[in-house]
Amino acid sequence: MENEQVIIAVEGPSAAGKTTWCRAQLDGETAMEGFVAEYQPTGREPDGTNLDVQARYWATVNSIRWSEAEELELRTGIALCDSDPLKLHYSWCLAAVGAAPRERFEHELVAVESAFAQLKLGFTDLTVISIPSPEQLLLQREQDHSRRRRRHFELHAALAEPLTHWYSAVDRVDPGRVVWHFPAQLDLSQCPPSRPHRSDLGLLRAVIDELPPLPR
Repeated sequence: MENEQVIIAVEGPSAAGKTTWCRAQLDGETAMEGFVAEYQPTGREPDGTNLDVQARYWATVNSIRWSEAEELELRTGIALCDSDPLKLHYSWCLAAVGAAPRERFEHELVAVESAFAQLKLGFTDLTVISIPSPEQLLLQREQDHSRRRRRHFELHAALAEPLTHWYSAVDRVDPGRVVWHFPAQLDLSQCPPSRPHRSDLGLLRAVIDELPPLPR
């Protein structure tokens, strides 16, 4: 992958092993220098009373992580992100399982489209995703002593199916940019080239159109 720069998202439900896998990529012959850490809740996040405020908040949070990814990519040639900086899938998945109103997703989509138009958010060049079985997720949670008290684990585990729908839509719209397992070591030579236009609103809308309809 000579002279290429790429941004890679690492995805999966809670306890799938995203952070562990990212850390593992810092060792070995093709070691990376670092990765963009997953967002950590502060306790001051909007409670959803005002959907516009909530949507703008998350668009800002995710834009900051996107900026961190761009800076890491510029410095090292490759940016690994512990969870997708775009993160729009989260509110869609919540709506898909009835854990949040579809209006939350609709408001966040508007905020994300605005961020795309300003080049503050975009699609990563590759997504590496693992969707373990519910039994395996529970086992991995119990074995993870560093993050023993995962908040809302049951809810996040229930999001595995819609998360699969989301990245399947991405894969159908732009094939070859989703890897459906965590390889022991990421082969950088097999990564696709960077997208010609990461903040492509047409691509975003095509992915949304490809998703199953949300319940009303």
